[in-house]
Amino acid sequence: MARRKRRSVKKPSQRVICEEIWSDEQWRVLDGELKRNPGHPGGTKSLFKVVAEKIPFDALDAVRKNMREYGLPMEGVYLAHDSMGCVRYAGRGHIFNRLNTRRKRQPLELAYFSFYVVEDKKHEREIETLVIRAASPLLHFNERKKRVDITAGSIGDYEPGTMFYIRRYTWGTRPKRKKKTTRRRR
Repeated sequence: MARRKRRSVKKPSQRVICEEIWSDEQWRVLDGELKRNPGHPGGTKSLFKVVAEKIPFDALDAVRKNMREYGLPMEGVYLAHDSMGCVRYAGRGHIFNRLNTRRKRQPLELAYFSFYVVEDKKHEREIETLVIRAASPLLHFNERKKRVDITAGSIGDYEPGTMFYIRRYTWGTRPKRKKKTTRRRR
């Protein structure tokens, strides 16, 4: 009989809520920070500086104002969700300008937004590409990066120095293209 691995009783981090920055009759938006518990050294560097997930679009200005007060970066990877929580738009850049523009173009469709401010900017494009490819059947934009079939995306979308594996047809098994025949008119 196999032994079960014990789970650690300690949590790796603790949520510290600072304040409520926005609310309506259904939702409240709070800001806070994850703090390490005692006994957990700070050896691992966080990938993200700021994270917000499925925040109501009506809170967009309040979140922007709060981030500006704290002097937090305003660029990163962002998502716009419909009322069911499905991602409909994803990208990277200036979070609040892009989300505002998308909301104005699709006011009835979009209900929530998410964003991830990446600590190390060199990984931002890779995270954006991962999100786009994972959610591609639902997205309404950027036909160059999204794939609905089994065709792989361009490996060039990732940062230089990244190790990769690609798939290719074995010699002789590639499907043949049909030759185009031109018919002569009589």
